[in-house]
Amino acid sequence: MSDAPTSEDQVSPSPAAAVPEGAVPGARKDALPRFAAHAAHRQALLDRLEDGEGVLIFAAPHHYRNGDAEYGYRQSSDLLYLTGWPDPEAALLLRKGAEQPCVLFVQPRDPERETWTGRRHGPEGAVEVFGADAAWPWDELATQLPALLLGLHTLHYRFAEEPENDRLVAGAIQRARRLARRNHLDVPDAFIDPLRLLHELRLVKSDEELAVMQRAADITAEAHTAAMAATAPGKMEYELEAVYLHTFRRRGGAGPGYICIVGGGANATILHYVTNDAPLRDGDLVCVDAGCEVDGYTADVTRTWPVSGRFSEAQRALYQLVLDAELAAIDRCRVGATFADVHDEAKRVLTAGLVRLGFLGDDPAEADDAELIDTLVADEAYKPWYMHGTSHWLGLDVHDVGSYNRAGQSRPLVPGMVLTVEPGLYISPDDERAPARFRGIGIRIEDDVCVTDGAPRVLTAAIPKTMADIEALMADARA
Repeated sequence: MSDAPTSEDQVSPSPAAAVPEGAVPGARKDALPRFAAHAAHRQALLDRLEDGEGVLIFAAPHHYRNGDAEYGYRQSSDLLYLTGWPDPEAALLLRKGAEQPCVLFVQPRDPERETWTGRRHGPEGAVEVFGADAAWPWDELATQLPALLLGLHTLHYRFAEEPENDRLVAGAIQRARRLARRNHLDVPDAFIDPLRLLHELRLVKSDEELAVMQRAADITAEAHTAAMAATAPGKMEYELEAVYLHTFRRRGGAGPGYICIVGGGANATILHYVTNDAPLRDGDLVCVDAGCEVDGYTADVTRTWPVSGRFSEAQRALYQLVLDAELAAIDRCRVGATFADVHDEAKRVLTAGLVRLGFLGDDPAEADDAELIDTLVADEAYKPWYMHGTSHWLGLDVHDVGSYNRAGQSRPLVPGMVLTVEPGLYISPDDERAPARFRGIGIRIEDDVCVTDGAPRVLTAAIPKTMADIEALMADARA
C-alpha cells in the first residue's frame, strides 16, 4: 500500500511543541487579571500530566426548549473552570511539554451572525482576552487537530458523552496516524477520562473561587431575607420565587444556579417540588431552596419560615430539632473529620430528637440512651422522615464534582472544600407513623460551608435561621 498522502492528509504535520501556521498566536503569556485564575487552573492540570500527555475538552452543546427556541446557554463547567470561555462551539487542547500548551478552537468573528446572536470574541479574543497560547476558528478543528496531536502518546478525553465529538476525535486520530508514519512521531494510543484529574482539582477551591462563591452567597442572603419579608397568607408560591429571580439578576448574578423550590405547607414534604403554583396559607410553613449563580459558581441555601410570621408549638419543636442537627453537622466540617462524619452527626441528633418527640417509641427519656440511639441509627429508623444525605460538594455545579470516597473509605475533609449542610424532616399529611400534630410539616435548613484550617466558615451565615431572628425580621417587615 502506498504512503502517498491523500487529499484529506493535506495538513502541515508538526510536533506537539509547535502550532500549525495560520493560527492566531499568543502575544503574551499572562492572561488578563479577570482570567488569571483560569490560567492557574490550566497550569495546575498541566502540572499533573507527564510530557507527551494532552487534554481535550469540548464546550457544552446548545439544547432546545421546544421548536427552535433554545434554553439559555450555560457553558460546560469543566471548560469554564479551565478558560472562562462563555460561548458554544469551542474546544480546548492542553499539551504538556509543548511550546504553546494551550490551544483554543472558538467561533470566529462574523458580523452577520453577530447581528443575530451577539458579539463574539473570536480567535483573537481567545488569545488577547482569555490568555490562550494560540487559537483557531471552530470550523478548522477537524482539519488542524490531527497535526496538533502528533507528539502526544496519551490523550485525556471523555468518550461516549457527545457522539459527534467522538466521531471528530476518532477521525483526527486516524489522520494523525497516517501523518505519523512519515514523521516518526507519537500519536495518542492511550485514552483516559480527564475527569479523574480535573474533578479532583475542582474539588478544592482557591481563594479566588471562594471570593466568587461568597459573592453568590451574599446575593442569595439578600434574596432569602427579601422573600421572608414579602411572605404573607394568600400570596402564591411563585410570588416568592419571583423575589429570588429579581434579586439575583438585580444584584448582578446570572440567575438561579438550579430551579427554585418554593413549597408551602405539605408541598414542603416533597423534596424537589418545583411547581411553585399554590397559595401560601396562614398557619403553614414555607420551605425555599434557592441559590444565585455568579461567574458560574452557585450558592445552595434552604430556609423554612412561617407564613404567618410566627411558628406554632409543633413547628417550633421540629424546627429546633432540624436546626440543632444542622449546627452539630456544621461543627463537624473540620480537618480531621470525613465527609461521612457530617452526615453521621446529623443522623444522630435527628434520631435522638425523633425519640424525644414521640416518633420512635413512647418514652422521651430514651433519647438520652446512647446505646439505643446507636442501634436506631444503625437500623436507619430515621429514614421515613429523613431520607436524603446531609451534604454534597458545591462549586461550579450545584452538586459539584469530586469523589466522596478514597480507597473505599469516606474522604477526609481538607481546607478549601465547600459542601452543603442540609438536614431536614418531612412528615407527609397522611403519615400515620408520625404523631398527628406534626403531619404535613416539612422543614429543611441548608448552609454552604467551607472547610478551613480552623473553624468551619459558613458562607451563608448572614441569612437568618434561628426562630427568633426569623420572627423578628418578619415582624419588622410588616410593621
